[in-house]
Amino acid sequence: MDIETYLKEKRELIDSYLESYFNIPAEPLLLHKAMRYSLFAGGKRIRPILALSAYRACGKDPKHIIPYASALELIHTYSLIHDDLPSMDNDDLRRGKPTSHKVFGEAIAILAGDALLTEAFLMLAHNSLSPNEIKSTSLIRMIREVALSAGVLGMVGGQALDISSENSKPDRDTLTFIHFHKTAALIAVSVRMGGILADSDENTLKSLTNYGERIGLAFQITDDILNVEGNTEELGKAAGSDAKMRKMTYPAFYGIERSRQEAKNLVAEAIDALALFSSDADPLRGIARYLVQRRV
Repeated sequence: MDIETYLKEKRELIDSYLESYFNIPAEPLLLHKAMRYSLFAGGKRIRPILALSAYRACGKDPKHIIPYASALELIHTYSLIHDDLPSMDNDDLRRGKPTSHKVFGEAIAILAGDALLTEAFLMLAHNSLSPNEIKSTSLIRMIREVALSAGVLGMVGGQALDISSENSKPDRDTLTFIHFHKTAALIAVSVRMGGILADSDENTLKSLTNYGERIGLAFQITDDILNVEGNTEELGKAAGSDAKMRKMTYPAFYGIERSRQEAKNLVAEAIDALALFSSDADPLRGIARYLVQRRV
């Protein structure tokens, strides 16, 4: 399949929903402007697309879960706004544009991130969106798992260790913990979302989880490599920032070539994890390959 065409089509579905959701101006206008600024800055929408693709792999129509999948993008965007703050990674550029705090100031940037995170759970809790398609028990389970993966036991915990480990000598266990939690956790739960909302059995969910965790790690390793090999114009953010801040990354520990091979191995394992699925899972297989071939 043409994975780039598939990603474009699904990205447009997500963008259309988000535009309709946020198209009504509301007070305070500055806060809403800041939320929209980062949300519509040109993201790839990988996490929502993974949720839609996993739902399809389970034999369901992805259009039924677009609102739930879209909420994942709000969580991801909030994390980027906060990541970029001077007290964290102190980045001036994100997706080729000035970061939120550069445009709106630190206070509004923080509040825009807070608002997006909170709004995400409001979106996730709309059980009237697909009353004939989604079981209430599945919806509750999904919300709980998203919260776990986004919070202290997932993304936020990984971010905290990422910051506290700066200037430390890289070690395998800490490196794996950081990457698994700060990136792979939210990607894995995006995949699981599709399976949970499809009311899949535990064997199916285990396969989706194995896939999601592996592509999540491969995604972060590829980001680490691009931070070394890419340039600021191509990446849309500062290249070489990981080395400058002495971040604990795969290239810093393993070197570029071994890191690249590790990402390829993880993708192969991810695709193997989908063995029990039919061709309905081909988008997931295509996304896995795409994530290690991308240049941004």
